[in-house]
Amino acid sequence: MGKIYYIFGKSSSGKDTIYRRLLEKHSDRFKSVVLYTTRPRREGEEEGITYHYLTGDEYEELKKKGLIIEERSYNTIHGLWRYMTVKDDQIDLEKNDYLIIGVLESYVSIRDYFGKDNVMPVYIEVEDGERLTRALEREKKPGNRKYAEMCRRFLTDTEDFSEEKLKAAGIQRRFINNDLEKCLSEIEGYISENG
Repeated sequence: MGKIYYIFGKSSSGKDTIYRRLLEKHSDRFKSVVLYTTRPRREGEEEGITYHYLTGDEYEELKKKGLIIEERSYNTIHGLWRYMTVKDDQIDLEKNDYLIIGVLESYVSIRDYFGKDNVMPVYIEVEDGERLTRALEREKKPGNRKYAEMCRRFLTDTEDFSEEKLKAAGIQRRFINNDLEKCLSEIEGYISENG
């Protein structure tokens, strides 16, 4: 029986980099799951690789058919953005292990849907000042410059990843991403212990 290793953390914690590195290094073991979103595609993102991009009508159709496993919505300064995991035959725990990336709320929904024994939390943590520095550097790059949205996400993360919510979700292990290589090594050890 396969497992889902669910990588999540606050914005700018390095979860995307960790996710990519684990997929590259362990491509023989892990399958990825492409999530769905109604948010606009960013420069450099690709349909079916970064996300499956939906219109509002396409989202409503999936919802009507009962194909949404979990979803979350964000009222951004650019409008309502939805992210979701869809029943689309990407996940077959009889055959494979998976890496999925998301947030605490989506981890809890996936865990509840697939079962606690089948979904392993990989919570990435970085000190808030360092996260803010990383986020600012990213937004300074050409094509980004969405500073108000960066600030909204930073403040929202404080509530979404509160100690109370982490405790309620049963999150005990934290992977501190101050040193990427060390963090990756610790995660690989955790996966080996729980695989």
